[in-house]
Amino acid sequence: MAGKWKETTLGECAAWLSGGTPFKGNDEFWSGSIPWVSAKDMKSFRLHDAEDHISPLAVGKGGKLVPAGTILLLVRGMTLHNDVPICMVTQEMAFNQDIKALRPAKNVDGAFLAYWLLANKPDLLASVDHAGHGTGRLVTDTLREKPVQLPPLAEQKAIAAVLGALDDKIELNRRMNATLEAMARALFQSWFVDFDPVRAKLDGRPPANLDPATAALFPEHLEDSPLGHIPRGWTAQRLPEAIEVNPRRTLKSGTIAPYLDMKNLPTQGHSAEEVIDREFSSGTKFQNGDTLLARITPCLENGKTGYVDFLEVGQVGWGSTEYIILATKPPLPPQFGYLLARSDALRSHAIQNMTGTSGRQRVPSECFNMFWLAVPPPEIARRFDELTAPLMAKIKANSTESRTLATLRDTLLPKLLSGELTISKT
Repeated sequence: MAGKWKETTLGECAAWLSGGTPFKGNDEFWSGSIPWVSAKDMKSFRLHDAEDHISPLAVGKGGKLVPAGTILLLVRGMTLHNDVPICMVTQEMAFNQDIKALRPAKNVDGAFLAYWLLANKPDLLASVDHAGHGTGRLVTDTLREKPVQLPPLAEQKAIAAVLGALDDKIELNRRMNATLEAMARALFQSWFVDFDPVRAKLDGRPPANLDPATAALFPEHLEDSPLGHIPRGWTAQRLPEAIEVNPRRTLKSGTIAPYLDMKNLPTQGHSAEEVIDREFSSGTKFQNGDTLLARITPCLENGKTGYVDFLEVGQVGWGSTEYIILATKPPLPPQFGYLLARSDALRSHAIQNMTGTSGRQRVPSECFNMFWLAVPPPEIARRFDELTAPLMAKIKANSTESRTLATLRDTLLPKLLSGELTISKT
């Protein structure tokens, strides 16, 4: 280890702040745009947003704000039995009482400290004890006493820069994927919901952003249907006629197969966050090209949707019974089902048809019998596939690269943070 590194404690490296929860009965506290972080949000090292948001009225009344660059560490919750979530917030956020916020001391680089915590996850996990009802707990006093080997500030920044470059690329991939998906969703909305190419022709205008061959595929008129006005030559179909709901898949009991639980179904995004192999017992079964839509609140309301593209050819995966599986039928391509599931129209329909007790309502699969689609002729479906399949493939490639980079970062972490691997200063 470098001779200039000094031994200190985790408690001396940062100021430790506790979070809180504004009164849930006051709707005005929960109608703002300030992210309010709880355990369910802490799934990425760089945290950009949260499922819940509070208003400025809640600040100081249970809501406690920290600036961008603050480290959040989960110290209480069932999650701690398997993982110790650590995040750096990228904007001003609030957080609940199960989380500690660390604001670095003057001689400590915030990114270095966050990476130190990541590198020492095994030790942190070993420090988890049990509170009431089996809840995992990290005792703050115990955490503060953890010894830290701290290099000079300049070396801290150099180490953080190397690791940060990997996270920068992961972040760039995340933003690229958001843009690629937005492009696919915009095209879906334009063609299959707003019928923009047809309406342009009705107005005597050439369809925007379409080459002549693609524009020629669209008719010049709308006609009546059970769905309302749709392009001439298209058919209005109930969703199960065009997209199979909860299709039958074969998977024998006891088979080891990829498993995806609800917590790893992305809130906003394309690929599942973690898929593990488990012995199949019971649950929903899916294959590549299927779309997984959460059926319970608040998962559905928060946009949990997954596109299955992570299995081997011919492989069947399985997961929570709280998924609704959508599998498109020809001529519609697989991504049509995913983009439909991400649309405001289908999500609103599902939410409006929830049944059950408040706070734990579910979407009955049968409600989609009353959801109508405008199904295009095969040539338009094929052209849509030609334009959007490359976008989905690039999203998958970016996600795969990000997982590889995260593995490399996690390999370098203990070596850089212990001084075993030094940064060349040239």
